[in-house]
Parts: sequence; C-alpha cells; structure tokens
Amino acid sequence: MYNFRTDLALERKDIYQKINKLEKIEGIESTEEDINENIKVSRVKITNEKGAQSIGKPVGNYITIDVKKLKLASDEEIQKTAETLSGELKKIIDMHTDKQGDILIVGLGNIYVTPDALGPKVINEIDVTRHIIKYLPQYVEEGTRPVSAISPGVLGTTGIETVEILKGIVDNIKPKLLVVIDALASRSIERISSTIQISDTGIVPGAGVGNTRQEISEKSLGIPVIAIGIPTVVELATLVSDGIDIFIDRLQEKAESNEYLNKLQQNDKYEEVKEALNVGEYNMIVTPKEIDDLIENMKDIVARGINFAV
Repeated sequence: MYNFRTDLALERKDIYQKINKLEKIEGIESTEEDINENIKVSRVKITNEKGAQSIGKPVGNYITIDVKKLKLASDEEIQKTAETLSGELKKIIDMHTDKQGDILIVGLGNIYVTPDALGPKVINEIDVTRHIIKYLPQYVEEGTRPVSAISPGVLGTTGIETVEILKGIVDNIKPKLLVVIDALASRSIERISSTIQISDTGIVPGAGVGNTRQEISEKSLGIPVIAIGIPTVVELATLVSDGIDIFIDRLQEKAESNEYLNKLQQNDKYEEVKEALNVGEYNMIVTPKEIDDLIENMKDIVARGINFAV
C-alpha cells in the first residue's frame, strides 16, 4: 500500500487518484458543499473493502470541513465554523445512538506539547452533565443527555496504552458512544489547523507521524467511536514538496511550454523529496510558529461544536 503519511481520508483519496490517474475510485463516494466563501464541507464515504484497501481507511463516513483564513478569524467566523461542525457531528451521532444515550468525550494528546495539545484543551471546555444528572437531578432540564469527559494523557507519561485506560472507563460507566478528539498529520501545509475531519470509524493515535498506537474503535471498545481530528503538523518533505510546487508555478508563468516542469508538477514528489531530505534515520515533523493561536481557535471551534451537538 502507498505510504500516504496523512490521517485525512480526503487527502488519501486525492493522492490515490493523482498517482493512478483516476477520476473515481471504486468503492468510494464523495461530494462537496460550499457553506460560505470561507467554509467548505467535503464528504467521503467508503462503501466496500476495495475502497478501504485503496486508501488504507476503514469502511465508513469521513467528513472534512475546510476553513480559510482561520489565523485571522473573527469570533463570528469561529462561531459559524463551530455551527457547521455541530451540524455534521449531530448527524453522525444520530446514526449511531439515540438522543438520550450517554456520550464520553475523550481528548487525546499531550497538553505540554502545543501541536499535540488540542484534545486536552477541548476537554477543559466541554459541558459535562453526567454527574449533575446523577447527584443534582433537580437542576437539570428533563431529557438532558449524560455527557462525561476524560483526557487520558499519553503513553510516555502514563505508561499505559490509551485504549487500555478507555476500556476500564467504558466497562464502568457504560457510555453508548465515544467522541475522540486528536491532532492529526496532513500532506498539505494549507490544511494545518484549518481543516476538521469527522469520522465514524475510530482512530489510530500517532499513525500520521509513524508512531502508531493501539486502535481506538468499536472493534477494540465494543461501542461506536466518532473521531474529530485536526492537522497540526506536516513532514518536512511535505513542506519542501509544496514549496517546489509554488516555485514551479512561478517558473511556469514565464515558461508555460516547459514539458519537464509541467511533468514534475503533475507527479507526486513526496517520496522523492522525503528520500533526499532524510539524513540517516531522521525525518522532521514541522508545525507553524503561530500554532499557539491556531490551537486556541480550533479548541474553541471543536468545544463549541461538540457542546451544541450533544
């Protein structure tokens, strides 16, 4: 299977189509919708095992929300993005549980490493209700859904695989559904902290940066798992490959007939660039210098989106 090095199903689909010069992949359906001039929603549905094998993602639904100019986003734009996320999340939650089913929100990542801190930061903003319903029911509106939240930390600081922690929690509190938030890796610098992926197939923490941990999914936990992920890092090879594309664009403005440049841009250069940049066994993972502000924006969007949806 091709080394995609991205967690985004939409990117994998596009890469696979580009490499194999296909207009459509068997077993994969996709649609796009423009919400406004800055927000676009893409929906990818993998319908069978052939489609799953093509892009290395399980059969299921993958929704991608792209947001332009998030670095400069106003509170109004952040709110609109949160509402878009909420609408898509509510649809996918309703597919897997009833309107009163207990939900456990899980924030993956390391709060002390900014590009990996999205999950724990979101957890701090979630409106949890399970304890209020249990101990102070008189203060809760009838029909309120029980919501609990946990940030289990990372293997390097706990010594415990995240899925092992979650198994213990699930066995004790018996939620009907998990919503997992995690930072992802992308193959495009344009998607850093400006793309949200929602999927109903679970998540494999660390897969996008080659540090694969145990899968968190219905298969491992026995209940449906919805994953919300946002790219916060790219590989150095991706950064350079995108830079070459920009360089070629500028050259082609003056040399449109140059067949070599046209061919170079049409092909996927990632593997060649990666091979050239790797020194020994090192491969750099890159994040923008504005990552602190971007994480704060995305934390607000995801937390509000989840709170509105549940």
